[in-house]
Amino acid sequence: MKATIEYNSRKIVVNISNPLDISIPIDVSKENVNAWYVEDPKIFPEEIDGEKVKVSEGAVVNFNNIHFNPHSHITHTECVGHITEKVHSVNKNLKYYIFLAEVVTVAPESKGKDLVISAKQLKTALGNKKRDAIVIRTIPNLSDKKSMKYSNTNPPYLLEEAAIYLREKGIKHLLIDLPSVDKEKDDGKLLSHNAFWNTAGKLRMDATITEFIYVPNSVEDGEYLLNLMIAPFENDATPSKPVLYKIIK
Repeated sequence: MKATIEYNSRKIVVNISNPLDISIPIDVSKENVNAWYVEDPKIFPEEIDGEKVKVSEGAVVNFNNIHFNPHSHITHTECVGHITEKVHSVNKNLKYYIFLAEVVTVAPESKGKDLVISAKQLKTALGNKKRDAIVIRTIPNLSDKKSMKYSNTNPPYLLEEAAIYLREKGIKHLLIDLPSVDKEKDDGKLLSHNAFWNTAGKLRMDATITEFIYVPNSVEDGEYLLNLMIAPFENDATPSKPVLYKIIK
């Protein structure tokens, strides 16, 4: 099924019957993705008067509690409130959900003991393209990204120069398949978060960072329409479900 969307005075045709979901869900039935030194998420039935509210145990409904941290356990979208003293809500600051996005594949480079994504790599990937969002897939791109235990593994990250480049390029929405755009242990500097949201100048309140995505290898690099769907939590970050649609013309 095709749909025509007018986006910034451009008519874009997409196949809405072929959504490309790039989110990682919470799934307690198997190994769940995890980071930042916290326990695994939990989904469990509420107990009322000592009885579990679960159909298989005699209740008329399933009535589960979910205990999780969006930064640790699931694809999530965050705003500048993640790193500011005042906790701004991503739900209040993300007011539009459809964007023109570029999917790029990057092989992080060695820098000392780290693996990093540089400004040069992103410049090469984006060139002169004008996009609102960038979706970064790192390689190797194995399916274990969906169940990786990232704590104390020093995963790849963006150099500050790369975040500055994206900000100056006009990228409003940064999506990446890593637990963070910053180094796991950087003495609290959070250089790329700060650079992308411009905390040294005028805050980019409507800019977002989405972490813990997974872009299947079957998804080719290139231009897509992105639907950045979020759960309505009044918090610095919230679970999200980014979906790509291939642009036909």
